[in-house]
Amino acid sequence: MLDYKLLHALSVVLDEQNFDRASSVLAVTQSAVSQRIKSLEQAIGQPVLIRSQPIEATIIGKKLLAHYQQVKLLEQDILPDISGDKKHETITANIASNADSLATWLISAIGDVCHEYNVAVNFRLADENRTINYLKDGEVFGALSTHPHALPGCTFEKLGDMQYLLVASPSFVARYFPKGINQQALATAPAVAYDQKDEMHIDYIEQIFGLKKGSYPCHTVRSSEAFVNFAKHGIAYCLIPKLQIQAELDAKELVSLMPEHQIIRTLYWHHWVLLKGVFKTFSTAIVARARHALNNQ
Repeated sequence: MLDYKLLHALSVVLDEQNFDRASSVLAVTQSAVSQRIKSLEQAIGQPVLIRSQPIEATIIGKKLLAHYQQVKLLEQDILPDISGDKKHETITANIASNADSLATWLISAIGDVCHEYNVAVNFRLADENRTINYLKDGEVFGALSTHPHALPGCTFEKLGDMQYLLVASPSFVARYFPKGINQQALATAPAVAYDQKDEMHIDYIEQIFGLKKGSYPCHTVRSSEAFVNFAKHGIAYCLIPKLQIQAELDAKELVSLMPEHQIIRTLYWHHWVLLKGVFKTFSTAIVARARHALNNQ
């Protein structure tokens, strides 16, 4: 039988990324935290942590963490019924999402659930190609992803397509693209990307204009809402979901630079097969809201 006190210590160390902070969360000494991790490793006969910066779980550590998170979900679902204290029991729901979904339809999807339950939502944000890793590592119960296949122990549902347009403000177009958007103009026109791993922007510019990453100026901003403001203020051009900027397009605050070259990303909702209570309610609400929003763009 697994010792869940030891698994809890593993989870906290990975969350806090520091043994000293983990000791504060667990209300034990740092040496006690280290001893719990050591005991877990001795019990299973192999390491569970890679003691690097950042601290990472080994393959078996990730499997144990995924199991522990699922057990926590089951406990959170059943304990209020056992104790009869539903009003004061706070349930934590970990969800992996891309920033664009969070900025457009996702908050409205979870709103009713948050009103119905005493729940604390913890979002893990990443590019939609990488969110699936959080589910794979057991850090979340569900993930919005472009991954078209189910993970072991999980299932998935197709949500719909998110359309991306390359846009800029009229003033930006007049300054940088007076003769149209081309390779020469893009060499000096500043773009904006979510981070250094923003494959969507990198691939788009390379495939259409033949420009490699690093051969053109590019801001880095880890905020989907900031993308819109960068574009509206004439600071940069960028790829933004049409769903997010329909009002700006209608008002001519932003213009589509390449309407014939839209990007379509198909989104899927991946989650653990065994969902009950608030987690099942979250899942149902996310699927319903996403399909409505993405299919009515």
